[in-house]
Amino acid sequence: MSDTQTAPRTGTSPTPPPGPGELRIESVIVPVADVGRAKDFYVGRLGWRLDADFVMPDGLAVVQVTPPGSPTSVTFGTRISAAAPGTLDSLLLGVHDVEAARADLRARGVDVSEVFHDAGGAFHHSGDRERVPGRDPQDRSYASFVAFQDPDGNAWYLQEIRERRPGR
Repeated sequence: MSDTQTAPRTGTSPTPPPGPGELRIESVIVPVADVGRAKDFYVGRLGWRLDADFVMPDGLAVVQVTPPGSPTSVTFGTRISAAAPGTLDSLLLGVHDVEAARADLRARGVDVSEVFHDAGGAFHHSGDRERVPGRDPQDRSYASFVAFQDPDGNAWYLQEIRERRPGR
């Protein structure tokens, strides 16, 4: 796609707009060095939906993709962020089965960590500090993870969530 085209929304149902007083994260900006390489990774390798892909006359380039089942998209491009490529850490995606999601990533050719849980038992530390191999021994939701990076080094984590906490 080029110019100001956006992808058609075939096979999806519209998400209702935010209600009064609601705040929703619409998109997360991910800083990348090479827009084409990032698009190949997120769309071609991960299989995320391409929502928009355009370049404005002033050189501003925007690519927006959405992970399967997510109401929040990921946006990258040129001249849309002052952050250095690869500097985002701990972008979190919720999955129902972390082992199945890991197997899917591996089948897609993504370099993904083994399943791990944090030594503290609550949430993962930054980087690979305090990682303990294997699932959470108590098999709790929110406590088992895998990690991978995009081609620029932006760090993504998959967090297993089988049962939501109240109010979520």
